Amino acid sequence: MLTVADKLDAMTRQGELYERLADDAVRCYACGHRCLIREGRRGICKVRFNQGGELMVPWGYVAALQVDPIEKKPLYHMLSGEDALSFGMLGCDFHCGFCQNWLSSQTLRDPASDASGRYVRRITPEDLVDYGVRGGAAVVASTYNEPLITSEWAVSIFKLAQAAGMKCVYVSNGNVTPEVLDYLRPYLVGYKIDLKTMQDKQYRRLGGVLQHVLDGIQCAHDLGLWVEVITLVVPGFNDSTDELMDTARYIRSVSPEIPWHVTAFHPDYKMTDPPRTSVKTLLRAAEIGQEAGLRYVYSGNLPGSLSEYEHTYCHKCKALLIERYGYVILSYHLTAEGACSQCGTMIPGIWTDQPAQVRIGGPGFPRPVR
Repeated sequence: MLTVADKLDAMTRQGELYERLADDAVRCYACGHRCLIREGRRGICKVRFNQGGELMVPWGYVAALQVDPIEKKPLYHMLSGEDALSFGMLGCDFHCGFCQNWLSSQTLRDPASDASGRYVRRITPEDLVDYGVRGGAAVVASTYNEPLITSEWAVSIFKLAQAAGMKCVYVSNGNVTPEVLDYLRPYLVGYKIDLKTMQDKQYRRLGGVLQHVLDGIQCAHDLGLWVEVITLVVPGFNDSTDELMDTARYIRSVSPEIPWHVTAFHPDYKMTDPPRTSVKTLLRAAEIGQEAGLRYVYSGNLPGSLSEYEHTYCHKCKALLIERYGYVILSYHLTAEGACSQCGTMIPGIWTDQPAQVRIGGPGFPRPVR
């Protein structure tokens, strides 16, 4: 009987983000771990492995594929009101105890996630992009599992998506290397990064290194990618006032224009003891972001509870520019140039040049007639 590993290993091809070393070893550059992988062994992510001195990487399948509102990523300053073709494979280079996508992310690491193998289906890049075109998606997002470890597959899709007029984004933990960012940069325009904690000790519990993620935010911004940062606020883990202020101040040091999303935790996977994040805690986090000098702070996972932090306002005149309820756009008041319709201030982001065509009311609602 085929195991999940057997099934996934059969859907691979030689990678591009590595170098060959002596004795048939390889060094992988797909993520910040920079794994040294001996012949016959796997990297930390478990899905990239050394076969005869060549690095084999995931290829030719998806474990999740659907069209989502772009706000769900969450990306609030990128083509608001549009849909994103969202695809994911299996595996991750972290092992977060509170992962809300653990069934797909912890494949080959946690036997409890073996059921994820049932969701795998073969697909070509051409068919995947065609699905997005037929679904009316303006964006293609590599998401659900950690996209860095499947970057070769993502680029094969992004090349076709770009040619079809779509924008391409990553929804990632940000554990990047300069090599993988250079590899992605010709195709990628947006990068949503999780900044999980400002304590390196806590990051190492999750399988990462804080500085790698901080460097990832800085490097992605320096490369001209549109960056948005999200922090899942977990009671007792990263919700102290000092830590939230440290998080906001770091983002501010990169750019005050980077949107910061503070989102509510719910018990999941191996972290079931902390309570759900309260509205009061999210409000405190959002206010800390504003106090630190961030121009765009948003709350998530509790639609309608903190409506003032769901909307986009002009940072200069405070006019309401994009009104939201959860993932739904209720009103849109940016100009075709991406400026405030009241005072003319340019609002940072990637915006449609046809504001009259923005879908009001969410998926399933018709777009305005030209």
